Amino acid sequence: MMNRRLATAAALTLAVAAPIRAQTTRAALDSVIRSERYMAPPDPIAGAVLAPRHRNITLAEPSPDRKWFLQEIGDGPITMERFSKPFHELGGLFVDFRAGRNRTLTIRSNVGLEMISAETGTAVPIQVPQGVRVSNATWSPDGRSIAFFAHGDDATHIWVADAGTGRARQITRIPVLATLTTSFEWSHDSKQIATVFPPAGRATMPVPPTEPQGPRVKLAEEHDRNRLRTYASLMATPYDQALLDWHATGQLALVDIATRVVAPVGKPAMIAGFSLSPDLNHILVTRITRPFSYLVPVSSFGTVREIWDQSGKALAMVIEEPLNLGVDTARTPNAPGVGGGEGNVKRREIAWRADGHGLSFLEQEALKPGDSTRADDGQNRPRRKDHLYQWQAPFDSATLKSIVDNDSRMTNVRYAPDHKTVFATERTGQSVYEFAVVLTDPAKKLTLARYRADDVSTNPGALILANGSMPRSPSFDGDPAGPVKAAETVALAADGKSVYYYGTSYDKSPYEVGPRTFIDRVDIATGVKARLYSSENSGVYEKVLAWHELETGVLTVSRESATDVPQSYRRTGSQLVQLTHNEDFTPDLTRAPRESFTVERPDGFKFRVNVTLPPGYQPGTRLPAMFWFYPREFSGQEEYDRDARTFNRNAFPAFGPRSIQYLVRLGYAVVEPDVPIVGPAGLWNNNYENDLRNNLSAVIDEAERRGLIDRTRLAIGGHSYGAFSTVNAMAHTPFFKAGIAGDGNYNRTLTPLNFQSERRDLWEARSTYLDMSPILYASSLTGALLMYHGLGDQNVGTEPSNSPRLFHALNGLGKVTSLYLYPFEDHGPATRETVLDLWARWTAWLGKYLDAKPLPGKPVS
Repeated sequence: MMNRRLATAAALTLAVAAPIRAQTTRAALDSVIRSERYMAPPDPIAGAVLAPRHRNITLAEPSPDRKWFLQEIGDGPITMERFSKPFHELGGLFVDFRAGRNRTLTIRSNVGLEMISAETGTAVPIQVPQGVRVSNATWSPDGRSIAFFAHGDDATHIWVADAGTGRARQITRIPVLATLTTSFEWSHDSKQIATVFPPAGRATMPVPPTEPQGPRVKLAEEHDRNRLRTYASLMATPYDQALLDWHATGQLALVDIATRVVAPVGKPAMIAGFSLSPDLNHILVTRITRPFSYLVPVSSFGTVREIWDQSGKALAMVIEEPLNLGVDTARTPNAPGVGGGEGNVKRREIAWRADGHGLSFLEQEALKPGDSTRADDGQNRPRRKDHLYQWQAPFDSATLKSIVDNDSRMTNVRYAPDHKTVFATERTGQSVYEFAVVLTDPAKKLTLARYRADDVSTNPGALILANGSMPRSPSFDGDPAGPVKAAETVALAADGKSVYYYGTSYDKSPYEVGPRTFIDRVDIATGVKARLYSSENSGVYEKVLAWHELETGVLTVSRESATDVPQSYRRTGSQLVQLTHNEDFTPDLTRAPRESFTVERPDGFKFRVNVTLPPGYQPGTRLPAMFWFYPREFSGQEEYDRDARTFNRNAFPAFGPRSIQYLVRLGYAVVEPDVPIVGPAGLWNNNYENDLRNNLSAVIDEAERRGLIDRTRLAIGGHSYGAFSTVNAMAHTPFFKAGIAGDGNYNRTLTPLNFQSERRDLWEARSTYLDMSPILYASSLTGALLMYHGLGDQNVGTEPSNSPRLFHALNGLGKVTSLYLYPFEDHGPATRETVLDLWARWTAWLGKYLDAKPLPGKPVS
C-alpha cells in the first residue's frame, strides 16, 4: 500500500504556490537553500532543463510494408500533479488503483500519435480521444490499423485507428486490467486483439483492517539461502497479499475489432503475460503462482508457462519457476532426452514459430551429480548438449522433437522465413561462434562468423531481421522475461543463399577517427562476405534505423555529428532525402569549448578526462569547477583501453534534464573524469579508496597544469554509486569545498550480501565493506555536502534511509550539510518540479560554498 509518509509529503507538496525564482545575492542563496517550497533555478539553467527536446524525433516502429513510421508525441517532463496520483505499492508492483493499471502507464505515457512517411517525412496525425494519454501504439500485422492504449483518469481502453485515414474508435466496452500485463497483442490475421479484463463479478477492492491483526512476520528456514539484493519494496502483511491477488487476477480475452464482441479465454488468473500462436488455436500464458513472499518482490514470485487452447484449457506446461529466493529452481516437465526435469534444466527462448508449426525453445541437458554450474569455482565446467526443440499440437511427448543439437549452450536462435534453416550462436568464454543449420542436414554447422566478444575490431555485427527493423545487440543470457510473440526470422537474399549482417566498425584510434556502420551480405554455405553499405567517415556518424531494399541500399538512416543534431534521412544509394527537422535547443552548450585528455596516476595507470568550459572561455582562465563522476571496475590497463574502443567522437551531445554540463552557463568548468578502480577480477574494491584518491589527485593536477581550474574552488558530485563515491572522496581527500550526492548508499553494511560489482559478502570481505562505508569516516569529511534522495527510491541498495542517517551523523559532528527528500521520486528525479528544484539548490549551494563569481548566464533564444 502507498507509503503514508509519501502521501503526507505529497499533500504538503500540492499545497504550495508556484516555484520561487532563485536570486544571485548571498542572502538569496541562503533563502533558496533553506526554502521548504519548490524553487526554480536561474534562467540560463531553467532554459536548458526545460528545452523541448521531446519534440525531436527518431524514426522507429516501421509499418509492415515499411512505408510509414509510428511516432508517439510527448509533452516533456511529467508534472507532480500526475506523478503523485495515489497508488498501491505491492512488492515492487505499483498500481494506479483508481484506473486499474500499472502506475508506469500513468506516469510514462504521451499525448498524441502520428504516422511519418518513410519517403517524404510527411506527418499524418492519428485521432486521439480528448483528455487522455496514450501508450503502446502498435501496427496490426497487415499494416492497415494501429491499436493503442488510451489512458483516462479512471480507466484504460484500447482504441484502433485506420492507418489510411487516421480516424480511431474505442473497441473495448469495459476498461482493461493493465496491472500485471501492461500490453495487448494483435492476432496474426489482424482481426482480433488479446488483452486482460477485470473478471466478471469481481468483488470490491479489499479494505485495510481497522486495527492490526498481528505482528509482521518474516521467516528464513535453515535450508533457505536468499542471496538476492536488498529490495526497497516488499509486501508485509496478509492485507498486502489480498490486495495483490485482487489487482493481479484478470480475465484473458479476445476482442473482435469489427464487432467489439469479447470472447473470454479460460478462467481468471494472475496473468503476467501471453502470446498468441499464429493460427490462433493456442495461447502461451504465463501465470503468477502462490505462495507469495515477504522476502522478495513480485518479480521473483513463482510462475508457470502453459499452452492453452481457445477455451482456456491448459494442454501442457512449458516451464514452472517456483518462488525465487536466490537459488536456481526452474523446473520443466519430464521429457525424453532432456534431463528429466532436474532443477538445473530450464527451457529458454520460448516462442511460437512464425510459420505456425508449434513452439520453439532451447533446453540444455541436465548436469550430472557433482557437476558445478558456478563460473567462479576454479574448475572446467562440463560441456552439456543443448537442443533446439519444436513442439507441435497436441503438445505431448510424441510431438516434441529436437531439430538442432549442439555440444554446448546456444543462444539467439533465428529462423529463415521458410523455417528450413536455423541460425544460432554459441559462446565459450569470450569466443563466439555464429552458425547456420539447414534442417535437411542438421548435423552440419555452416560457419557464419567467429570472433571474440571482447574485441570490437572482429565483431561482424548482428543478423538483420525480415521485418525491416535493425537488429538489437546479441544477447548471451538466454531468455527474455515472459513470452515473446514469435521466434524472429532473418532477412534472406532473393536467392535464399545469403543473410545480412549490420554492425559498427571502430578505428584503433577512436578519439581521432569516428566509427562507421556497415551492412554485409554473408553467404550461408561459405561465410564469404560482400560489403553492401558503409557509412562515410567525414565527421558524421550515420546509423541505419530501418531497411527497405538491402541490395540496392534503400535505407532509413540517422545522421549526426558533434555539433549537428540527429536527423533522419531516406538513403537511396548516395542520395539523401531529409525526413525530420529536429532542433538543437541549446546550441551554446553543443558548441561549448571542450578538452579531452589522458592523465596518468602514480602507479602508471592512464585514463581519460573530459572538460566542458563556458561559451566564450578565454584560455588560461582558471575557473571554479564541478567534478561529476561514476567509478567503474577494471582488471587492468588492457581492459580499460579495450572498453574505450567504442568511443564515438561524432556523437551529438545527449543532454537531458539533469546534465551537469549546464553549469558552464554559470561560468563553471565541468570536469567528467573516468575513475577506474583496478584490481584482479572480483577483488577490485580492495583498492577502492587508494584508486579513488589517486585518480582525483591526478585529474586535479593535470587540469590545473592546463590552466583550466582553480583548485581552491572545486566541488564534486555524482548520482547513486557516484553519490556514494562523492562522499568517500570528501572523506578521504582534502580537495573539495562542496559536494552534491544523490540517491546514494553510505553504509555498505546495509547491503551485506553484495553491492555494485562486489560479489563477496560482508563476512568474506569485512574490511573492504567497512573501508568503503563513508559514514564510518564522516568525522574526516571536508567541505559542505548537499544530499538529495527520492522517497520512492526502488533501486536495490540505496534505500532512502541512507541519506537521513548520514545527515544525522554529519550534523552531530558539526559538519556543513543539507538534505532534500523528494516525495514520490524514484532512483533519479523525474518530475518538472523536482528537477527544477534540484538545480535551484545545486546552483545556490555551489555559489555559496565555492565563493564563485560566475560569468553571467546567457539568455536562451
